[in-house]
Amino acid sequence: MMFKEKINQLLQDALLERPSLFLIDLKISEDSKVNVIIDGDNGVNLQDCIDISRAIENNMDREEFDFSLEVASAGVSRPLQMVRQYKKNIGRKLKVVTTTADVIEAEITAATEEAVTLEWKAREPKKVGKGKETVEKKLVLPYTDIKEATVIISF
Repeated sequence: MMFKEKINQLLQDALLERPSLFLIDLKISEDSKVNVIIDGDNGVNLQDCIDISRAIENNMDREEFDFSLEVASAGVSRPLQMVRQYKKNIGRKLKVVTTTADVIEAEITAATEEAVTLEWKAREPKKVGKGKETVEKKLVLPYTDIKEATVIISF
């Protein structure tokens, strides 16, 4: 079995044993540097990264393959890439850049396999009279219309 296929198989096996974890990204460079990014339905802790790393490293023959391995969590600043990430962040605030370059800061209230539902408040001119009023907005946005979405962390 080739190096890349073996790494991928060991990673998939390790993730099958931990159903709350899922793969975000796997990069294997030409000089055998393996970089694994994982996320989890309940977040990712250090032990999760250690467990995935050990599952790969302990089943690779260092005599046959010389490689370096890094397993990390997706992190809060990394844009969301999978539907599963939108679902786990329901109730949190997102900054979404759409394919039409609109920027929306809103709370995720629902996520399906096709779209995410965002809700926010905006100040708009009154329909009658002068001044502005606060209106509640709701948008069901298909994932295909999202260029980038990141979680906004508030303290």
